[in-house]
Amino acid sequence: MLSRRHLRQFLALVDTGSFTAAANQLHVAQPTLSAGIAELERELGAAVILRERRALRLTEAGNRLLVHARMIEREFGLAERGVTAAPTPAPPLRLGVIASLSTRMVAAVAARFEPGRLTLTEAPDADLRRRLAEHRLDALLTTLHGAETGAEVLLEEGYAMLLPATHRFAARAQLLPEELAGETMIARRSCEILAETSRFFTARGVRPHFALRSANDDRCLALVAAGAGVTTAPVSLAGAGTVAVPLQGYDYRRRIGLIVATGQEDRITASGITAILREVLSPPDCPPD
Repeated sequence: MLSRRHLRQFLALVDTGSFTAAANQLHVAQPTLSAGIAELERELGAAVILRERRALRLTEAGNRLLVHARMIEREFGLAERGVTAAPTPAPPLRLGVIASLSTRMVAAVAARFEPGRLTLTEAPDADLRRRLAEHRLDALLTTLHGAETGAEVLLEEGYAMLLPATHRFAARAQLLPEELAGETMIARRSCEILAETSRFFTARGVRPHFALRSANDDRCLALVAAGAGVTTAPVSLAGAGTVAVPLQGYDYRRRIGLIVATGQEDRITASGITAILREVLSPPDCPPD
């Protein structure tokens, strides 16, 4: 028979992402937890967790169970505390953000929430979308692909060359790709169009020396500001000590929007985060760092 123990073990596994972490959270041995999940799957007659090499992933049945399990556990909690107990604060809003979003913008969003009311998760777009589908995030702020329904475009911007403010080309209105042949470059591994950028320069015979290859945008931009090299980036990443100069033929653009998990629409509306994001990401209100 399906029991609360089964559901609590299942929820701990979903929330922590591993059997070891879930067992520690529940203060049980890992074999005990594994046996409990196996019992749960036998009772349901379906697998709920796929045990992959580096991660756990919910099956379709697991995603359906997750919705009911959270609701049941919430009701159990209310019953235990009693109807006269003080209201339990809502859990923090879980927001995923892509790594290439300006640190200034992320900090401005976080500053609009009281401490403990917002949890931020930074990851690549594909990872964020997987976590959203598994109900491990309430919403995510990421690049939009094509005409995604239900997602408002909060920021649309182009890409440019980011140069040190003291660079000889810093005052130029536009650069030609071949003018960068002798430049030292910084490779932003977090860039959504990294492959397209590589092909763009290769096709034009520009094969520069790279001073740094890093997924840490703040470090990349700090090196640009220090004069160690130049890089391509969305224009919103230009900050103190750097300037964004358009590059001829490099006409890529990106759209940033908020994608909400199914069933979390009312909570997102109540949180007011969409209005906050409109203000923070609005181009006229985006001064350099």
